[in-house]
Amino acid sequence: MRKFRFRNSSFISAVSVALVLCLIGLECVLLLSAGALVTRMRESMTITVVLTQDVDSAQCSEMEAFLASPTRFSGYSYISAEQALEDHKQWLGEDPTEFLGYNPLTASYEIHPTEAFSHPDSLAQLVEQLEAKPYVSDVVYTRDLAKKMSHNVSRGSLILLIIALVLLVVSLVLIVNTIRLQIYSKRFLINTMTLVGATPWVTRRPFVLRNMLMGFLAGTAALAVLAGVIYYVRQELGIILFPLTMMNVGFIVVVVMCSGILITLFASLIATGRYIRMDNNSLYEI
Repeated sequence: MRKFRFRNSSFISAVSVALVLCLIGLECVLLLSAGALVTRMRESMTITVVLTQDVDSAQCSEMEAFLASPTRFSGYSYISAEQALEDHKQWLGEDPTEFLGYNPLTASYEIHPTEAFSHPDSLAQLVEQLEAKPYVSDVVYTRDLAKKMSHNVSRGSLILLIIALVLLVVSLVLIVNTIRLQIYSKRFLINTMTLVGATPWVTRRPFVLRNMLMGFLAGTAALAVLAGVIYYVRQELGIILFPLTMMNVGFIVVVVMCSGILITLFASLIATGRYIRMDNNSLYEI
């Protein structure tokens, strides 16, 4: 019966730790999803580069070589003068060639900067470089929107970081208290081992190793639950939270597993140390 109670207590502790590690894993998912959302927002910004009427194919090739830089631009599209005319007809329902006798619209490029070059200062430098080209007549982008988005992203990142830190502290407190309650039931055993001459490490070792194993198993269970949740959200709901790259997946695995092992390690050391230093009479007072 006592053995069953011990196993039942250990199982409940492992489940509690696994649930808290799920919370830590969800924090990681939240941070990665927020980062991916910010990247998509920044890279969705469009800069329109209007070319001159007399631009030739060599100059277009030069422009495309400039836009091919993966560090500056995430993508671009070429709009010919004919395509611009067709779009004008479709949107406004009129043909300027009927009363002008020629196509007044020119070719252009719609380019999307990378996240690193979507900040207001970086955008200003890109625009200056584009305007310096002799075959570029105008560069159009929403300067106010870029500044406002940069401000909102910085403020949102700060708020998200504060929330993540609060949740992390709550998670740490929950795991530490779970380990302390588990070791509390063994305080008399710890005291007996101390009285018969066991060294502090010999006394701590079985509790530390057992709880570290529990942290490892709880972390594995938490990762399995997170994998199921992410799979359901992506496949059933069609929501892409963040790119499933090796770096992102490795980040979640490392954070959850290290949290499970290291937190249970330090919690075990602290809790057992308290009862090792406690005298016999004090054991009955807590």
